[in-house]
Amino acid sequence: MATRCTLVGLPGSGKSTVGRHLARRLELPFVDMDQRLEQRLGCSIRAYFELRGEEAFRDCETQLLEELAQSGESMVLSTGGGVVLREANRALLARGCAPVFYLRAAPEAIFRRLRHDSKRPLLQVANPLERLRELYRVRDPLYRAVAQYVVEARRPSVHALVAMVQMQLDLAPAPASPSA
Repeated sequence: MATRCTLVGLPGSGKSTVGRHLARRLELPFVDMDQRLEQRLGCSIRAYFELRGEEAFRDCETQLLEELAQSGESMVLSTGGGVVLREANRALLARGCAPVFYLRAAPEAIFRRLRHDSKRPLLQVANPLERLRELYRVRDPLYRAVAQYVVEARRPSVHALVAMVQMQLDLAPAPASPSA
């Protein structure tokens, strides 16, 4: 039986950092969807957004998520912040990527972390804090809908967040065996 753990949340909520540390602790492969997408696209996500637009990017994101969900491989998966925007992706997360952990962080806390970040295309606007608030308003209910666990990521420390996720994994009931 494959061991899986998927992290969702706003850009800057800590998915990649927590995921990398968690994978190391669990001795599992770490898959960062944004990194995989950049390798596949041959350019940065920001450049792809500028060249082809968000819809084309979301198509590529859905295709990759489908491949990962169907692979059956053990992994810790860090998704992109907008993966929950498509209903098909939410179904894939529920069907092939559980358990899903929502790293919840307030827009103001994320803004403090990301205010000098120029790599995130959705935050390259005149008022990034207002943009984060809008993303949170739209996406928070979607993250909650796909997640089995909500972890408050006010950034106690990376190690504390990793420990919280691992504790939930340890306490989770074992998945039922398929009937023969």
